[in-house]
Amino acid sequence: MRKSMGTVVLTLTLGVLIGAIFSELIALFLNPGSVAEQLFVNYVEFGPSVTEWNLIIIDLTFGFEIHFNLMSVIGVFVASQMLRWYR
Repeated sequence: MRKSMGTVVLTLTLGVLIGAIFSELIALFLNPGSVAEQLFVNYVEFGPSVTEWNLIIIDLTFGFEIHFNLMSVIGVFVASQMLRWYR
């Protein structure tokens, strides 16, 4: 059975959010600077740089960043497995 694109995007987005929440919860119990913290909590930023336009009457700022860490990847994997069994 084929899944709609909206269902796939929603599931993967929820997987990333759940992974980020678990990452923050794990950070509460780890020592700062430990190897476990570097593995589970620290993230890699990905995305275009922020662009700022000053148009005299309005200032516009565009940009976004995606933060990846191990828990986000695990969250996406778990969400994809849940999507596999979802009807």
